[in-house]
Amino acid sequence: MTIRTPRRVFSLGLAALAAAPAARAQEWPSRPITVVIPAAPGGATDIVGRVMAEELAKKLGQSVVVDNRGGASGMLGTQAVARAAPDGHTLLIAYSTPIFYVQHMFSKVGYDVRKDFEMITQVAATSLVLTVNERVPAKNMKEFMAWAQANKGKLNYGSYGTGSAGHLMSAYLNQSRDLGMTHVPYKSEGPYIQDLAAGTVPWGMGTLGPALPYLKTGKVRIIAVLGAKRLPELPDGPTMAEAGFPDPEFVTVAWFTLLAPAGTPQTIVRRLEKEAMAIIQSTPMKARFQVFGLEAVKGGAEQFKRDFEASSPIIEKLVRISGAKMD
Repeated sequence: MTIRTPRRVFSLGLAALAAAPAARAQEWPSRPITVVIPAAPGGATDIVGRVMAEELAKKLGQSVVVDNRGGASGMLGTQAVARAAPDGHTLLIAYSTPIFYVQHMFSKVGYDVRKDFEMITQVAATSLVLTVNERVPAKNMKEFMAWAQANKGKLNYGSYGTGSAGHLMSAYLNQSRDLGMTHVPYKSEGPYIQDLAAGTVPWGMGTLGPALPYLKTGKVRIIAVLGAKRLPELPDGPTMAEAGFPDPEFVTVAWFTLLAPAGTPQTIVRRLEKEAMAIIQSTPMKARFQVFGLEAVKGGAEQFKRDFEASSPIIEKLVRISGAKMD
């Protein structure tokens, strides 16, 4: 008896430790959830993040607080979530840059998406648009290129962050057509589109949603869509291929994604996946996304992982061709 008792106590202790995560998962969410958005307010990621936070709060019966943490191409906010407690009370809603792109751009990132996160689902996707300030004398790609070549070496272009899809696409156009332009990065899409509308930078590539208010006032114009098809909100906006630029690099997608810190109990991850997918595929949410030029993604964790791996060699090639590698 004296030999068996310590072993029994030890085994009971192990059982209690093993049961602890399950117990925490059953109690979840036990307090308000924080959704970190690694971008400033006003951009497409902020729009997606706030809509999702609102709907998740309804589904989970708990408050969901939005925390905007822009900077360093989205890496600051993303790293904060990677280091957060894996208890389901801190989540990340991020755009493509800090999840898909930065690993190919920077030698030091501070996190590994494969190891430091649970991929829950992609939320929405959109094609980029090439947009100019109202003072740029161009209404189509032919006129845009004539203007760019006439001002070779004198022009700037903006993007919503170093390493963003907008940066890489603009840099590719600049490099492949030898335009001699200079990149001006912003912390996120809100400040970028504001400066584009003000004329601080004359052109750039970004998502449609943040540009819509300025399109209505005439402060900016859409020259072309970077995608395989025209956007429903811009039936008269040609794709780059239709405009005479058939490069496969100009067919790109910007994703918005939902993740949790690695080690988050799988019961919580699966619940989040289930609830998020129900939200994304609901008719009201699809309609809300479409207003901002976004398309709901069927998604799920496995599709997220497949797209992540499939896009990796394409992005690596694009970084190399554009010369956008940052050390």
